[in-house]
Amino acid sequence: MQIELQCRCGQLRARLDSDRAYAHARCYCKDCRAYALWLGADDILDAQGGTALVATPPQALRFTAGLDALTCLSLSENGLLRWYADCCGMPLANTTRDSQMAYVSLMSGSMQADAREAAFGAPHCVVNAGSATGPVRSTPVATTLTAARIGVGVIAARLRGVRNGVFFRADGAPMRVPHVVDAPRD
Repeated sequence: MQIELQCRCGQLRARLDSDRAYAHARCYCKDCRAYALWLGADDILDAQGGTALVATPPQALRFTAGLDALTCLSLSENGLLRWYADCCGMPLANTTRDSQMAYVSLMSGSMQADAREAAFGAPHCVVNAGSATGPVRSTPVATTLTAARIGVGVIAARLRGVRNGVFFRADGAPMRVPHVVDAPRD
């Protein structure tokens, strides 16, 4: 199933092959929350400060319009690259800084809600429950199984020589120079 992604204003668009995705999860880490708040996108956070993410190999994602609006930030010199639409501040994805790591976590709020629901349902595992701003139920078994599934996919991609060619150039550099921001973490 193809799921359409877009920023708030519709300038930046992409398609995700949902059959290739690893998992739909909810992350409560302080960095994901700081990223959303720094962009003024607190509407992607749930009541306990969590962000819904779809973990996927980057090859399952294809930008279809507005790629010039894609930019990234990082919360530290060596932190994750956090990709967003510069036109409207919509958070889109997180990647590592290593182009050899064929993995991306997409903010599920950028996906068509009905298609996202049909493909994934509600997030089935919780990550970093201890950092939630309110009570959340941890999911240790689902989280462990999800981590294993992602790990197998990433290792298999590395063995096949697959890299993250969606967010990185052929020379391994990110397609946009990340700017490091000082976002307060609660």
